[in-house]
Amino acid sequence: MQKIAIITAGGSGSRMGSLIPKQFLLLNQKPLLWYTISAFLEAFQDISIILVLPQDYMTAGAELVNELQINDQTTLVVGGSTRYHSVQNGIQQIKNPSVVFVHDGVRCLVTPNLIKRCFEQTIEKGSAIPAVTCTDSVRILNNDSHKAINRDQVKIIQTPQTFLSAILIPAFNQPYQEFFTDEATVVESLGQAVHLIEGEYNNLKVTRPADLLLANAILEERNK
Repeated sequence: MQKIAIITAGGSGSRMGSLIPKQFLLLNQKPLLWYTISAFLEAFQDISIILVLPQDYMTAGAELVNELQINDQTTLVVGGSTRYHSVQNGIQQIKNPSVVFVHDGVRCLVTPNLIKRCFEQTIEKGSAIPAVTCTDSVRILNNDSHKAINRDQVKIIQTPQTFLSAILIPAFNQPYQEFFTDEATVVESLGQAVHLIEGEYNNLKVTRPADLLLANAILEERNK
């Protein structure tokens, strides 16, 4: 079955406090996106990449694709006003039955092992949503009050959120709703169950300057 990675990199990176979108910030002389795409290529050489970018960074995306020498297997798509619309723009490029990975472009430390495990579970169960157990104390707010809950029952959701295209495409044909914060919520809204898979604590999402420092430290440790 065809493998397709929709890599969402359409954000502006406002929380990073940089004029450059965070997906193009450098980590050891390479843009974050370079590491993200490379992980998928290492997992599956025959994978197709749909790269969702801001309009103003389409040229930069094309240059990165050219550097990686994957022009023939990559499609560049302009992002939408929300994550949902960006993913929807990417999904519109899918023509054949596929296993579809939807991945945050700034989760640049994702490993080929996690990608392969997501693929294998999706073939078996129809979906694979990476998740790790929360390690912080957690409280739920209820108006002016709050209460602690068992953190062992709280999962932190990651990407690549992976689905059979037959499940994902119909979900993204419905109108947008504000609670669509990720692909799992979109699919669940149609009554379709989603299946978790063990994620990786180092599969962090680089959104703030401290995240970039941590990502650099992890990358240095991997390269030793």
